[in-house]
Amino acid sequence: MTEARTEKIIQVLQRRQTGLTLVLENVFDRHNVSAIMRTADAVGVGELYVVNTQAPATEHWGYRSSSGAYKWVKVHQFDELETCMIAVRNRYEKVLTTHLSSEAVSLFEIDFTQSIALVFGNEQKGVSEALRGMADGNFIIPQMGMIHSLNISVACAVSLYEALRQKSAAGHYNQQQISAEQFDHLFQDWTTHPRLRDTGGAE
Repeated sequence: MTEARTEKIIQVLQRRQTGLTLVLENVFDRHNVSAIMRTADAVGVGELYVVNTQAPATEHWGYRSSSGAYKWVKVHQFDELETCMIAVRNRYEKVLTTHLSSEAVSLFEIDFTQSIALVFGNEQKGVSEALRGMADGNFIIPQMGMIHSLNISVACAVSLYEALRQKSAAGHYNQQQISAEQFDHLFQDWTTHPRLRDTGGAE
């Protein structure tokens, strides 16, 4: 491994954000999930939660869509909502779902300097009522057109980059967020595992 490659890994790990994640409920298109993984990696989000109550777990994401992000973003898969939400609650303090309701707040009103998980559902039915009942509230992405929905990968990208904007302003990317133990574990994995050592999509 080259010195430049090692330095790149160090810089990426130093900017990893521990207080932000996405939860995807019954999103069946693997290419959408892969595109979301790619954006997550771009803003320093190291893990996603995928819960599918209507389809089996997958071992292979759309590699071309993720552009190699599957190597750097860990995906936790679940087949039960309750089990998934317990895992999310153990790591994140607040959970908000995308859902149009009278109590929903704008994406731009969310305080992304706190520990938060954003939940997105599939494009046909959105986030289920059961999962909404486990969340702390709802949010919407403001839209001015006739069509009041975005492709899920686009919606996730918009949301993640608003989070990046706020977290950058708050200096979150200037101070290492992950623990020294997490840093050492990931650094060892990324610099020694054959699957991760090649440059595929990471440079």
